[in-house]
Amino acid sequence: MSDEAFYQQLDDETYASTEHTNGPWGPGMQHLGPPSALLTRALEGVPGGDDRSIARVTVEILGPVPVAELHVTARLVRPGRSVEMLEADMTAAGRTVAQARAWRIIHSDTTSVLSTHADRLPGPENAHEFGRPEGWHPGYIDAMEWHSVKGGLGEPGPATVWVRQRIPLVRGEEPTPLQRLMTVADSGNGVSGRLDPNRWWFINTELTVHVVRPPQGEWIGLDAATTIGPHGVGCANSVLHDLEGPVGTGAQALMVRERS
Repeated sequence: MSDEAFYQQLDDETYASTEHTNGPWGPGMQHLGPPSALLTRALEGVPGGDDRSIARVTVEILGPVPVAELHVTARLVRPGRSVEMLEADMTAAGRTVAQARAWRIIHSDTTSVLSTHADRLPGPENAHEFGRPEGWHPGYIDAMEWHSVKGGLGEPGPATVWVRQRIPLVRGEEPTPLQRLMTVADSGNGVSGRLDPNRWWFINTELTVHVVRPPQGEWIGLDAATTIGPHGVGCANSVLHDLEGPVGTGAQALMVRERS
């Protein structure tokens, strides 16, 4: 990975955002992938997780996340012998811009009852590489490597794509499997969007990811589709994969509105 990164850590709870976090809607506003992963990194750091796995993360977007200095904290809010809840906050200039909650579940042996809900995707070696569409802003999109099995950024409709990070989440640090997954999961909406982003807003208000096992390797697969209702509300749903098969699901509630 490059020496560049989405964030540089300044102290235990403070991070400087780099230009690589810029989202497609405009300069100075982050794509939610890196902030979601940074919140997840804080959740993973809450003590007591050695014999447990994070099974669900929900990130609530309370406002635009600026490309600026961020303060991130996390804590255990509901202890339990088998199941516990964690919570994390992200602030910028004293304003809370995002919060995350996660369920952490104790490990047990379920190898004898393994099951799956989707077929394995064709691998990235069978997909064609693509880049940032014309008119989309640089930043996050350029910091990721994109391979399309079907559809993708700038192509309306359902999409099946493989994505991997070109740069670390935090400078000088290898991302964990869950951080890799969360860096990509928010892109389900973008790759399966049905509307022209120059004419329409379709911005997610949250991201919910359920995980049955940590992904292996650098590549994360998104098999995504977006549904839009009649009153300005949509939903993007994704099945999340690694090269061995599905690892979980992602969902995003969308605010859909024509640009004025």
